[in-house]
Amino acid sequence: MENITIRPATIADIDTLRQFEQGVISAERPFDPTLKDGHINYYDLNEFITAPHIYLLVAELNGGLIGSGYSRIETSKIYLKHQQHAYLGFMYVLPQHRGKGVNKMIIDALKEWSVKQGVTEFSLQVYYQNTSAIKAYEKAGFNRHMIKMRMGLS
Repeated sequence: MENITIRPATIADIDTLRQFEQGVISAERPFDPTLKDGHINYYDLNEFITAPHIYLLVAELNGGLIGSGYSRIETSKIYLKHQQHAYLGFMYVLPQHRGKGVNKMIIDALKEWSVKQGVTEFSLQVYYQNTSAIKAYEKAGFNRHMIKMRMGLS
């Protein structure tokens, strides 16, 4: 395995993280007809780096960033057994580094941080047609739980 380091993101990483964000959007656009055309952003990356309830990690290889992911502590619905959960997002690995376990390394580090925060539940969203992402998350220990449905009205 290559010498990949997982570390917290810093403001100095913003330009590369913005590129990763566009990579996520490009990968998800074919699955989501509700996304606006043209340039869009999903994330407030400055907040992700500075907020105490969000842990944004990057994977680094030979001084360059090759992946990212975050864990955000959220309040759960009052009817659930757990009061809080960690929501995972911004899971991205450069195409040439996929299949090398980078995503799992990031998820494992996010799990460790989340457990230290007292969280016992992990969740994420993935498009049901994104079979490669689903397989990667299942390989990392996630189970299919619920399907969110939508309908356009015009």
